[in-house]
Order: sequence, then structure tokens, then C-alpha cells
Amino acid sequence: MFRDRQEAGQKLAAELATLDLRDPVVLALPRGGVPVAAEVAKVLKAPLDLVLVRKVGAPGNAELAVAAIVDGDPPDVVLNREIVEAYALDDDELRFLIAKERPELERRRTAYRGKRASLSVAGKTAIVVDDGAATGTTMKVAIRALKRRSPRQIVVAIPVAPADTAAELAQEADLLICLSQPARFPALSYYYVNFPQLSDSEVLDIMALAAQARRNANDRRRSAAHAANKSRHEAGT
Repeated sequence: MFRDRQEAGQKLAAELATLDLRDPVVLALPRGGVPVAAEVAKVLKAPLDLVLVRKVGAPGNAELAVAAIVDGDPPDVVLNREIVEAYALDDDELRFLIAKERPELERRRTAYRGKRASLSVAGKTAIVVDDGAATGTTMKVAIRALKRRSPRQIVVAIPVAPADTAAELAQEADLLICLSQPARFPALSYYYVNFPQLSDSEVLDIMALAAQARRNANDRRRSAAHAANKSRHEAGT
């Protein structure tokens, strides 16, 4: 049981900090993953960004995903081939279904990121964070899309997931950090004392605070480096 998402993030960060993760970039699945990921980014002194995923529903059954779109430049489309074959969808039908969902993905990108480009993960350690995983479907889509972007490795970091879901995610990612893997999983909210729904404005506030904290840390590092260089110069003269 976690007190809230912040505490879950702090515990995940403590685990991740013991690993030798080169050039980490922390990527949150909004909305619930954002406060968790912010704590991880703070401890690892890593940049924080979002992974935006939009489900593409089957004809007449919007809850059944035939594909998903993952925001990027360009966006990645990940197909659920079993569902595509079950509905006998051809390329034109798929393009139509995907095109219908693009505007919502664009809206979310504009709402959360504005005109700022997503962070590159090429050659870096991509740490994908959520507040938990029930089925793990969204996380799997994010992992598969990120693999196309040439990261050094992909690490999935989640506070809790059912044991079978955790096993599936461990197969998808290079490394899984999951603090709790219960055999019985009533619901994600069961594992948190405080588990409020987050608004878009709260997500933006958390991202802004994380960005400001990183800028402040970079300024301090530059000031320290400048002072050290000045001291060495004065010592040499």
C-alpha cells in the first residue's frame, strides 16, 4: 500500500538509483504516471517527458483496440494484429480508423506539450513510468513504439502490477522494476491510500515544476563548474 503517487515515485526512485543507468530520460504515461515519474526524475536528475498513447477502437466496439498511436515525430502506429485479422480490416479501413483518432492525439499533445518537441531517446536509457499496470496494454504499446526510436535500453518502472502482467512487461522491456506483484489484483486504487483523478492542469503544473527544478539544478552545476575553473586559474597564477 502506497500513501500516494508521490510516495510510490520516491520508492521507485530509490530502486532505480542503485542501478547504473546511463543517460536516463524519464517518460510518464499521463495522467496518473506523471506525479510518480516526477519523483523519479528528481532523484535521478534526469529530464522528464510524456508518452502520449491514443487507442484506435474497432468498428462498432470503441473499447477494443485494433491499434494505438504513440505521439512522436512522426507518430508511431502499433497494430493489434489479432484484432485486425478478426475484423478482416484492410489497409484503407485501418487508415480511416487511425485518421479519426489523430485529432485527439494532436489535442492532447497541444494541451500537454504545446509546441515543444518530445525528447529524443536515441542512445539513452528510456525509463517508462506509470502509477501501476492492470493489463499493461498501454505500457506495451509505449514500449513497442519506443523500440523504434533507438534507445540504449528501455526500463519499465511501476509501483504495482499483477504478477502475470509484470511477467509480460518483463518480456517486452529490457528491465522491469515493479515494487509489488500481487497474485490477486482487485483494482489499482486498492494499493493507494490517496488515489485522486488528475486534471490536465495538474499534469501541466507537475511538468512545469519538474522543468524548473531541472533548470535550477543545471544552473547550480554550471556555477559550481565556473567557480572550480576560476579557482584553478587563480591557483595557477
